[in-house]
Amino acid sequence: MSSTSYPENTQDWRGRFIANLAAALARREDIALSLWAPPGELPDNVVAAATPDDVRWLRRLSQKGGIAHLLRNRRIFTVAIVVQLLARLGRAYRHQPADVCHVNWLQNALPLWGTHTPALITVLGSDFGLLRLPGMKALVRAVLRQRRVILAPNAEWMRPELERMFGDLAEIRPIAFGVDDPWFAVVRRPPEQVWHWLVITRLTRNKIGNLFEWGEGLFGKDRQLHLFGPMQEKIELPHWAQYHGSTYPEELLNTWFPQACGLITLSRHDEGRPQGMLEAMAAGLPVIASNLSAHRDIICHRQTGWLVDSVNELREALAILEMPSQNQETGKAARNWVKANIGTWDDCAGRYASAYQRLLERKS
Repeated sequence: MSSTSYPENTQDWRGRFIANLAAALARREDIALSLWAPPGELPDNVVAAATPDDVRWLRRLSQKGGIAHLLRNRRIFTVAIVVQLLARLGRAYRHQPADVCHVNWLQNALPLWGTHTPALITVLGSDFGLLRLPGMKALVRAVLRQRRVILAPNAEWMRPELERMFGDLAEIRPIAFGVDDPWFAVVRRPPEQVWHWLVITRLTRNKIGNLFEWGEGLFGKDRQLHLFGPMQEKIELPHWAQYHGSTYPEELLNTWFPQACGLITLSRHDEGRPQGMLEAMAAGLPVIASNLSAHRDIICHRQTGWLVDSVNELREALAILEMPSQNQETGKAARNWVKANIGTWDDCAGRYASAYQRLLERKS
């Protein structure tokens, strides 16, 4: 498995889903997993595939914010780093014997060029931004053409566009990520005097969306907005938003989710299936979200959450979900939906194992 994002420790937000997925795959007796990723504590039974030199290089890349952050903010400067990344990944793919390569993010599949190993490529929402770059679709098609491959978007809404671009070369098989068990065990007791609404995101203009514009006058002393996440663009925060910096799962599980009224995301970003939303829903938190395809894929409007297109709709959603009975009913429906449709990381690992087997059967 290859990934350019991985948490350095338990309090690191970066690549948390990769660590969860690797741990779940490694718990299976039918999978022997090697992982090429930035340095961090590996789960039991996972073998490090990166060389010591790769580890040093990946650590420096993580300290600069990661490849996706550099591509968004320093594109010219990043060209040399991208070339180095592709070269290092190419060596790893050739020197690590594998029955199947599990590649996270489409750009990490490009160095498979010249090999014939079957590949499962996880596609996330950010990959659609990559595919808009000139010539990128043709490069991806050239790599796919050389092997048996499954493109595995982490949400169903991505299937039609991937079918259109690559359906003649690859099986398109959506595979949902999982949710850790502790999120399902959260017991919520939100205070009735003060409503705490949470925003958990990388702080960029696209991720924040219309939040600060629409939130003016809606949040204050009795209805508080708490922001969590790394500041990745210089954004002026309104006085009524309380910024706490980056967070980590234990802090959310033990401190914030039990007292929160719900989660808000008004993102305009290329979202796949936002993991933070799934974890909040699994914890029984109602979610108010912008009306994106990725959010419609998760939220059934007015049942498991609320989709909004305007400040008036945001105001209405806040008022209704601050009614204790409605808040509990919506949160319970959200948790039940995640249990039924997403499940745990072990469920997710089973879905991937089935896809690996599919690739190996086609090989024979």
